[in-house]
Amino acid sequence: MLLAVFFPCKKTLSIRSRKNPSHRIYSGEALGGFIISYTHSVNKGRVRDYYYCSRDGSLTVDKTVFVSYGAGIPEPEETAGAFFSQAEDGYSVSHLNRTVGNLFMAVGTVADHSLIAGGTEFFLKDYFPPQTGVLIDVRRVSAADYFLHSLKRRSAKQKIQAGGF
Repeated sequence: MLLAVFFPCKKTLSIRSRKNPSHRIYSGEALGGFIISYTHSVNKGRVRDYYYCSRDGSLTVDKTVFVSYGAGIPEPEETAGAFFSQAEDGYSVSHLNRTVGNLFMAVGTVADHSLIAGGTEFFLKDYFPPQTGVLIDVRRVSAADYFLHSLKRRSAKQKIQAGGF
């Protein structure tokens, strides 16, 4: 029974500080797909990158959606098979199919990075100090570790809602 509780068998999306790996959050919901949203540094519009998790644990960005077209936005010609489209609320480049083992990013002071999964948006600045380097990847964790960090995430969310975080 103890082996089942402490053996790393629960697959989850892990978001953790590179310098302090014990500072982390997990999301089981994100395994079904997630969005990284941020304010673009050049055109100042919100960008949403749509990811899915492959069976092998890799992450694949399928689509990027943005409100303003300009410098720093991917060109569909850069990726074979990519498709550019325009909608009422902006533009998108889909069928990107760029796969990575993990994502590394710094929690921005202006970018206001967030992760959207299971209908909930988590702003990374609420969980990590600005300029913290975070690593996002698929990991197997123990049920005990997942449960403990789920409680920490709920506690942090309650503090944020109460204005005390």
